[in-house]
Amino acid sequence: MPRATNARASRERRKRVLNKAKGYRGRRSKLFRYAKDATMKAQYWAYRDRKTRKRNFRNLWIQRINAACRELGTTYSRFIEGVVAANIQVDRKILADLAVQDPAAFKSIFDKAADALQKKRAA
Repeated sequence: MPRATNARASRERRKRVLNKAKGYRGRRSKLFRYAKDATMKAQYWAYRDRKTRKRNFRNLWIQRINAACRELGTTYSRFIEGVVAANIQVDRKILADLAVQDPAAFKSIFDKAADALQKKRAA
C-alpha cells in the first residue's frame, strides 16, 4: 500500500501560516518554521494586548477625569462618590470626553455630584 502524505492539507496549513506572516522581516515571512513561531507569538500578544488596551484606556479616562476634578477643587474619588450618590448614569469614557471637549457640561455634572455628596454627608 502506498504511503499517504496528506500533501494537500499540509501545503494549505503551511500556506495559511505564511499568509499570516506576510509583512514580517526576513525568514520570519519566508520560511514555515520561523513563520510558525512568529505568528504564534503574534497571536499570543494580540490576545493579551486586547485585554491590556481596555485597562490602559480606563486608566487614561480616570487620569483625565481626575485632572478636571482637581481644577474644580476636589479629587477623582470624591467626584465619583458624588456621581453615584446623584444617580448619574454616565460612564468614565463619556466623563473623560466631556472633561476634555466640553468643560461647561462637565462642570454641570460636577455641580450635581457635589450637591448630592453634600446631601449624603448631611444625612
